[in-house]
Amino acid sequence: SIFVAAHVAALIPVQGSGLHSVIMAGKTVGVLVEFNYEDLEVWYPLLRFREEGYRTVAIGPEKDKSYTSKHGYPCKADTSIDAVTAEDLDALVIPGGWAPDYWRRDPRFVNLVKDVYNAGKPVAAICHGAWMFCSARIIKDKKLTCFHAIKDDVINAGGLYEDSAVVVDGNLITSRVPGDLPEFCKAILQQLRTQ
Repeated sequence: SIFVAAHVAALIPVQGSGLHSVIMAGKTVGVLVEFNYEDLEVWYPLLRFREEGYRTVAIGPEKDKSYTSKHGYPCKADTSIDAVTAEDLDALVIPGGWAPDYWRRDPRFVNLVKDVYNAGKPVAAICHGAWMFCSARIIKDKKLTCFHAIKDDVINAGGLYEDSAVVVDGNLITSRVPGDLPEFCKAILQQLRTQ
């Protein structure tokens, strides 16, 4: 697995901001990336979890390909969806924007979401990212939130919609918009720290 070397390397002490720290026991947080992603919903989690000492990996359709956001900001995929399994990840973040409309049509992405969820690991979606939960068919009778424009999709897939900054139901974590990112990331971190 491409993650084995990274997990071993993650146990090595590193220097950060002048303070001695250790990367969090080799834990890896995957963040999906694709054309037309919402800028903050990719970059905030990538940098926030890295700041906390977790290994973050941008997962796209193709490794080393640069994907531009809705606003033109690039993000290079660290790995391809074909090289990642639920076993490689400790948490998965699904950003919004228009990217989820591409992922939900690709069984590789839908299956990764379903597999991470079924493994009991945190799977978190913000904004339009909840579309992936609809396509993975994992939200029946689950509480969640999303961008208001897809509320009906969530309800029609059996989800119990709540208009809140963050909603946690088991290992399912959801938020609505970029302004919810602090609460969203705190909820993910709380689950990562208790794994």
